[in-house]
Amino acid sequence: MKRVVVGLSGGVDSSVAAYLLQQQGYEVIGLFMKNWHDDSVTISNECPWLEDSNDALLVAEKLGIPFQTVDLSEQYQEKIVDYMFREYEKGRTPNPDVLCNREIKFDVFMKIALSLGADYVATGHYCKKSEIEVSGETVYQLLAGADNNKDQSYFLCQLSQEQLAKSLFPIGELTKPEVRDIAAQMELVTAEKKDSQGLCFIGKVRLPEFLQQKLQPKEGSIIQIDKEHSIYNTEDKQELSVKDSLLLASNKIAYTPEMGKVVGKHQGAHYFTIGQRKGLNVGGTTDPLFIIATNVETNTIYTGLSSQHPGLFRKGLFIEKSEVHWIRTDLALDNGGQMEVMARIRYRQPLQKATLHQFEDGMYISFQEPQSAITEGQFAAWYLDDELVGSGVIS
Repeated sequence: MKRVVVGLSGGVDSSVAAYLLQQQGYEVIGLFMKNWHDDSVTISNECPWLEDSNDALLVAEKLGIPFQTVDLSEQYQEKIVDYMFREYEKGRTPNPDVLCNREIKFDVFMKIALSLGADYVATGHYCKKSEIEVSGETVYQLLAGADNNKDQSYFLCQLSQEQLAKSLFPIGELTKPEVRDIAAQMELVTAEKKDSQGLCFIGKVRLPEFLQQKLQPKEGSIIQIDKEHSIYNTEDKQELSVKDSLLLASNKIAYTPEMGKVVGKHQGAHYFTIGQRKGLNVGGTTDPLFIIATNVETNTIYTGLSSQHPGLFRKGLFIEKSEVHWIRTDLALDNGGQMEVMARIRYRQPLQKATLHQFEDGMYISFQEPQSAITEGQFAAWYLDDELVGSGVIS
């Protein structure tokens, strides 16, 4: 019997994953990760990890599998929380869930599981894994989950072949309603439990207050840029090389306060992200204001009226060489290489037609249609059909 350690999170997905593995004849061990101690920044009064670990224990008891808790809060603080603070300080918007999978669940946690003699680690992610042979070698594929509405392959976009080799995703073929039905039939305590929101494993966090622990509030101006501003007239100035036109399509506009009018004040540019609408507290506008750019050096936020403001859209993005990651290393592009893909720049975004262009210093992604709110620090992921083959941090 192969031994599998399931990351029991106290939610319905991992509960059903454990049950299905048991049905398939694996020896299953449940392990709960405790990643957070500080309850001062969570929104709800109840302590989310305590409730979750109790639910995970009850599920393990119901299934009759061994269960223990591992405290990874130190590693989580260092690899996820500290990284988030550094990124926000630079005016970037990190994705803690993608990082948590790469750095915690499929690294620190996986090493603990393997030290317990596990052959695999399983999670309740909605995605699938398969394997093919490429020139005599086994290659693992990360595929989108069967439930289009819940596909979570994006969150695993930074995994490696070594990590995938040791991973199982038992619910990848199921839809969320099917998972809930199985949990109800098995009378699992998590059957009706709502999906967790907020940071991976911390619970619902008030982000500004969370960030204020390290990043001090500092008053600055909110500036509104007119959609008719001449900076948006992008008639081709002259014949550009491929790389220069990609650079032009990917570059952020360098806004200055003189380009617009001051419409309000904010408490720190590093608390805000591109495409954000809530939390600006500026009234009296015909349409909602959206953030089109932030500048943490000058502590300025630039906004535009409506979700169709030209300042929100770009046709390209750049990923630095060190940040380009291929799950399918056999498909990695050489310098000068191109690939037609489907790509997304955030979770749940419908896949977009795009072309990868690999250069010496990194990779450009050019989109067929302009994309709204391309955000530094987030992950772009690219697919061939329903296989996620690579990803990278937007620069």
